[in-house]
Amino acid sequence: MYRSGAVMAWNVFKFCTALRGLGSIMILLVLGVVGVTYYAVVINNYGPGLDAGGPEALLAFAVLILFHCLLVMLLWSYFSVVFTEPGSVPPNWRQKVDEERGDTDPLTAAEFPADLENRTIRFCRKCNQLKPPRCHHCSVCGRCVLKMDHHCVWVVNCVGALNYKYFLLFLFYTFLETSLVTLSLLPHFIVFFTDDDIPGTPGTLATTFLAFVLNLAFSLSVLGFLIMHISLVAANTTTIEAYEKKTTPKWRYDLGRKRNFEQVFGMDRRYWFIPTYSEEDLRRIPALQGLEYPSKPDLDAQEL
Repeated sequence: MYRSGAVMAWNVFKFCTALRGLGSIMILLVLGVVGVTYYAVVINNYGPGLDAGGPEALLAFAVLILFHCLLVMLLWSYFSVVFTEPGSVPPNWRQKVDEERGDTDPLTAAEFPADLENRTIRFCRKCNQLKPPRCHHCSVCGRCVLKMDHHCVWVVNCVGALNYKYFLLFLFYTFLETSLVTLSLLPHFIVFFTDDDIPGTPGTLATTFLAFVLNLAFSLSVLGFLIMHISLVAANTTTIEAYEKKTTPKWRYDLGRKRNFEQVFGMDRRYWFIPTYSEEDLRRIPALQGLEYPSKPDLDAQEL
């Protein structure tokens, strides 16, 4: 029974390792969905509506402005996640407690007992280096990632301390954009099931139908992920940590919803909805660098 479970877990990680081969294919797939949606909304349906005049032209103008604004923010956030390093352990990193002890040489795996689960100093045997608090090894990338949340195949990158905010904004703007597209194409989609004559070529009609179905599916699925990650941010935890601490009643890094939110988005409200940080926030919030995290003093003994 236990043996079969171990084999299943091994097979899952082999599948995750195979995700490395997808690479730019996923980026091209995302851009392909964007291209189909753009053609259906702008070129096929609402672009021509600007020449109609009256309320129809006003509606088309409003939809197109909102569509392009959300699309810019979506792509900005998306490529920020793709190209931003999620956070890796600096060479020869040492925990402060070790520096106070006076050690100068990097610790090796031989200095640790076989059972490391209950120690505050964590060591990665795969990377042969110390692991900062909240750091985990990614089987897909083959390295340790600071405050790792998960490896996302859609962004072809790990989601960690340095790009988690960008990932959340990507989810947020994707949900808004796909919801807008779904609502704006709904009247055109309903026409497919009536007896009325539908203007357009078979190609343009197929594009509208496909764009509606794709955006409806993405809006519903992304909504679920967005709700889940909002709850994670509110508790100052990650997907991996939520699984690891599912039997822990209290979490040492839960500082209250306001401070938990600031640990991810910063304190400067002007930067909350764009994929970047202010220089001041980067200086005054160590958690944004991924190496140090404030915690509750009464729970400091809790496993990192």
